[in-house]
Amino acid sequence: MEFQEIANQKTGYNSVAEFWNTKYMESTNDELRELSLLEQIESDPDVNQSALATQLGVAVGTVNWHLKRLIAKGAVKVSRAERKKLRYIITPEGLALRARLAVDYVERSFSVYRRTRQRVKDHVVKIRHAGFDRVRISGSGDVADICKLTCLEQGISVVTDKTAPVLILDGYKIKLEGLE
Repeated sequence: MEFQEIANQKTGYNSVAEFWNTKYMESTNDELRELSLLEQIESDPDVNQSALATQLGVAVGTVNWHLKRLIAKGAVKVSRAERKKLRYIITPEGLALRARLAVDYVERSFSVYRRTRQRVKDHVVKIRHAGFDRVRISGSGDVADICKLTCLEQGISVVTDKTAPVLILDGYKIKLEGLE
C-alpha cells in the first residue's frame, strides 16, 4: 500500500507530510546518507571517515555505522592502502544501489513538489471563492518558493499586505488563514 493511501486513512496524522516525516524520515535520512557516502567514495576512494563525517555533517560513528552496513550489503569493499589508511571501493552492487537511491530521492522530491502544488491550488480555489486575488505567504525556503510560483501561475498575486489572506508554512504543512 502506498504511503499516501495509509496516511489518508484515519491515522491521527494531520497531513501526508506529517505521516511521511514520522514514519519514513529516519529511513529516508539513512538512505540519503548512504547515497552521499557512495557519491563521496566514488569521487575519492581514499577519503577517510573523519572527512566523510565533516562533509555529511554527522559524527564519525554514524559514518562508521553506515559504512559497515554498506560493506555488509556488498556495496563497498575495503582494502588497506597504507598501514593505517583504508581505501573504499564501490562494487557493482554499490553502483546499482547508488543509482536506486538517487532515483528514489528524485521520486520523493517530485512527490513533495506535486503534493505542495496541489495543496496550494486547493487553497487558491478557496481564496478566489472568498473574492481575493492576492495572498501573503508566511514562511521561507523551498516550500515557500513552490507556493509563490504556484500562486503566480494561478493568477494570484503574492503580496506583503497584512489584509490579504495568508498561507502559513510549517515544514510541509500549509495552512490558509484570513478569509473572514
